[in-house]
Amino acid sequence: MPEPGLRLYSRVGCHLCEQAEERLDRYGFEYERLEVSGDPERERLYGHDVPVLTDPAGRVLLRGVFGPGRLGELRLRLRRELAPGGAGDV
Repeated sequence: MPEPGLRLYSRVGCHLCEQAEERLDRYGFEYERLEVSGDPERERLYGHDVPVLTDPAGRVLLRGVFGPGRLGELRLRLRRELAPGGAGDV
């Protein structure tokens, strides 16, 4: 099930960012990758914390190491929120 609107804020040359992208791809997450370097607002918001994954509303879902357990928990949370009667069904 895709997670529409996810954004991954990352930086070229960041090994944690590369690892996050590889794991997001492996676990089938759909996301848009956004470069932090060179954008003052992104640097201000996420520059010290990359990689950072946000939802369409800009809510930070994950930052730092994107381990398999954390990604599994995130997948379940997103499914619950998108399910009828879930937190996303307001």
